[in-house]
Amino acid sequence: MEITVKQMMQIEENGHQMGFLRKLMMENAGAATAKFLLEKYSDLDKKKIVVFAGLGNNGGDAFVVARHLAGFGCNPTVVLLGSPNKIKTEEATSNWKILERMDSVNIILTTDPSHVDLDSDIIVDGILGTGVSGKIREPYSSAIDVINRSRSFKLAVDIPSGLDPDSGKAVDKCVKADVTITYHKMKSGMPKNLAMCGKILVEKIGIPPEAEKGVL
Repeated sequence: MEITVKQMMQIEENGHQMGFLRKLMMENAGAATAKFLLEKYSDLDKKKIVVFAGLGNNGGDAFVVARHLAGFGCNPTVVLLGSPNKIKTEEATSNWKILERMDSVNIILTTDPSHVDLDSDIIVDGILGTGVSGKIREPYSSAIDVINRSRSFKLAVDIPSGLDPDSGKAVDKCVKADVTITYHKMKSGMPKNLAMCGKILVEKIGIPPEAEKGVL
């Protein structure tokens, strides 16, 4: 079954109100995404991994991915596209603060990602989530260009950055992912644009089925 962004937001809100907090959803989403890479690569700890993160909850998911990758013996680099004090949500902020205390994660803060050295084997795209609309602003726009120029394996967190998950269209520009891991249920537009999504995997993140009541 496919769902819209609006339905997913309501399901998340219902789950949150039940006590399954958004912070737990973020943790499970990031853990599932990191586990995918662990299962894909037997030598993951030898791979150079760059995680691009925006300032919203998509970035928050990416912070969790980076922490779990460090736990698997990797030394990921997290490129934060902006200033930490501009991170938009409490869930994402709390996960960022953990990364700041970790020597096993390399942190790059930038508003000009065109200068980022992308000598990487794997890129994790956690720039923009489901709330994308209209022209993509800097530095996110340049970051999408940088990612698309790279020959690395590209894994998108929830949706490829820049894709409208309801229509499947890229309004402006979009990350071209090899694999997209989306959470809870397939978003309705994603199967219409496999050219950008690549292979789509749906991962459950612990949201109670009761949270769907009155929504689906």
